[in-house]
Amino acid sequence: MGEKDITEKILADYNDVFADIMNGLLFAGEQRILPEALENTSIHSQYKAEDEKVHELERDVAKYWKEKEVELAICGIENQSVVEKNMPFRVIGYDGTAYRSQLLEERKKILPVVTIVLYFGTDRHWNSKKNIKSLMEIPEGLDKFVNDYSMQVFEIAWLTEEEIERFQSDFRIVANFFVKKRKNKDYIPDDPTEIKHVDEALKLLQVMTGDDRYKEMFKKKKEVHSMCDVAERLEKMGIAKGIELGREEEKKASRVEFILRVLEMKGGVDEKTRKRIEEEPDVDLLDIWFTKALKANTVQEFEQALD
Repeated sequence: MGEKDITEKILADYNDVFADIMNGLLFAGEQRILPEALENTSIHSQYKAEDEKVHELERDVAKYWKEKEVELAICGIENQSVVEKNMPFRVIGYDGTAYRSQLLEERKKILPVVTIVLYFGTDRHWNSKKNIKSLMEIPEGLDKFVNDYSMQVFEIAWLTEEEIERFQSDFRIVANFFVKKRKNKDYIPDDPTEIKHVDEALKLLQVMTGDDRYKEMFKKKKEVHSMCDVAERLEKMGIAKGIELGREEEKKASRVEFILRVLEMKGGVDEKTRKRIEEEPDVDLLDIWFTKALKANTVQEFEQALD
């Protein structure tokens, strides 16, 4: 996934969102996991390798779930915006270290570990293998002795309307956004539903889409209450950027015109030099060239000053 500051709280860290994701995807919307039944747990898992050094694996989100049938379960969520071929090996690493941690604690009862992968890609389905045996070349005769391990991937942008309706938290807004974005690359957010965790929702959109405009909204997130507000802000930012670009183009055109006028007064400008001046995008450099054009006695002297 894109870069994420691990010191920042992400959307699924909130118990209401975490529980909602699990209930919506694992239990078809049935409210099996309650937010108050979740406890934070370390996203870091340590293990000792052959080099005698302690290594660490990090999950995106991990929670403890206390419930009647299962005294404690560890649930993890991994966020992905691109397909990662070796993801099944990462998942088995997370789960394996979680079980090993329980063994080191000498638990009387080993508790189940659940890790799911949320895939936010909109260009294609998850087209890589989801189990480890399919990613290995196993010699003939050994296949039945190699244990397999599969991971659960949920393609958020391909959820149906019925599946999206199962969510009750901000994740419904997020899921709806990615589904619409997959169907229409130019989709303008139009969901009027109020966003509870504005900052974290915007961060998720920024990280998973790579669009830094969502990051710019963090500074004035109090003005954002729904995706409709997001759309309005995007439009304003687009207009502002257009005006800024327009001004830059206007300044560039005037500089080019001034330079060529000065040079025409000192002799003819050949096509190569004219093209170089017209295609230069740096306005500050054009200012320098304008000064050189004024000081030069001839066009040839100006051209030499450029080199």
